[in-house]
Amino acid sequence: MSENCEQTTAPTKATAASSKGTETAAARAYRNITYRYLVLGILTIVYVCNFVDRQVINVLAQPIIDDLQLSDGQFGMLSGLAFALIYTTLGIPIARWADVGNRRNIIAIAVAVWSAMTAMCGLAQNFFQLFLARFGVGVGEAGGSPPSHSIVSDIFPAEQRATALSVYSLGVYGGILVGTLGGAYLVQYFDWRTAFIVVAVPGLLLSLLVRLVIREPPRGLAENRADSSPPDFFGVMTFLWDRRSFRHLSFACALHAFVTYGVGNFMPLFLGRVHNMPMLDIGWYYGIIAGIGGLSGTFFGGWVTDRLKQRTGDSTWYMWIPFISTLLAIPFALNTFIVMPNGYYSVYSYLITSFCGGWYLAPCIASTHFLVGLRMRALGSAVLFFMLNLIGLGLGPMLTGIVSDALTPEFGDNGLRYAMSITVMINLWCAYHYWLASKTIKADFERAPT
Repeated sequence: MSENCEQTTAPTKATAASSKGTETAAARAYRNITYRYLVLGILTIVYVCNFVDRQVINVLAQPIIDDLQLSDGQFGMLSGLAFALIYTTLGIPIARWADVGNRRNIIAIAVAVWSAMTAMCGLAQNFFQLFLARFGVGVGEAGGSPPSHSIVSDIFPAEQRATALSVYSLGVYGGILVGTLGGAYLVQYFDWRTAFIVVAVPGLLLSLLVRLVIREPPRGLAENRADSSPPDFFGVMTFLWDRRSFRHLSFACALHAFVTYGVGNFMPLFLGRVHNMPMLDIGWYYGIIAGIGGLSGTFFGGWVTDRLKQRTGDSTWYMWIPFISTLLAIPFALNTFIVMPNGYYSVYSYLITSFCGGWYLAPCIASTHFLVGLRMRALGSAVLFFMLNLIGLGLGPMLTGIVSDALTPEFGDNGLRYAMSITVMINLWCAYHYWLASKTIKADFERAPT
């Protein structure tokens, strides 16, 4: 596919009519900075809901394992693979729909679907039923992030894009905080089934809020770029594969997520099983520490990348920030799992680990959008998240759980401790691919479609 594909494509009829009707009304609305940030806020809250429904299962791990008689490997499949398989499979066609259709409507439908399927998790009576319900959560959540990323990139100028995407990405750790703390209270005073049903309710209300408040923005609004006909699907895939920097950054993100999910999904179980922390203490200490560390790290990663790019003019900072954070996290993570004598010290040590772990997401999403054209952004995000979730979420928790099962006969409860420590060392492989991506990212930005 020609790298100038969007430069030579004539504007669509919808764009020609953009000075009239609803599209112009939307453009006027987004020129109001208050409305722009309102939309960003709503999308961020939706992403919080996304991660609450996705991650609440982690704090419910021990009650689910005890009730359904599961192994660590089976739980790893429930918390990762069951969700990731369908999430990654549907993410790309839904993103293609978002590149040609109404992104606002897609998000509203997606929130309603994943919330309903989260409630179904609470009705499961065995491993297979819970696996299918988690599969359904993945169906809905596949339609959440790619169209949201595309909207954010359309309503914020390029020099603020990584920062705006970092605000949106706060939903990851906001969801972990709310899901961990709320799930701990719900399972303490009710049971794990009630917890799933309760956390599903806000999403149904959010789907209405998205549909009624958010306007679909014109493509290229913030950059004053003319919209164009969307390139064909295989053309976009060929385009992305041709960018060496994208190949390396997407695989680096996948490995980064492998560590993040492989460690994070088992952290509540580690604190309870290895350090005998009470459930409510896990909810409070781990939920707040991981939430604060991740929230601040995610915002910092996007903010500092934008600042360094503006100050130096060097776009390789979009890869250097994730590279630095990946290496920095290793000693703090090993300290958390191996050195700390009790769960409380382990949680405090995890603050720096979660802070460093959040730096990568916004720069990598922003980089993907800088590499592609207007009608390729949602699909670009979907391909990035395909790699991130299939390898990271799909394999990270499952393989960590399998290693834990293999080590438990010899090391007892410490088998989980050593399995999580082995997972952390994947960060070295991850950092290597960020470094390789930094070699060509600047040149690939310069030849992006305009």
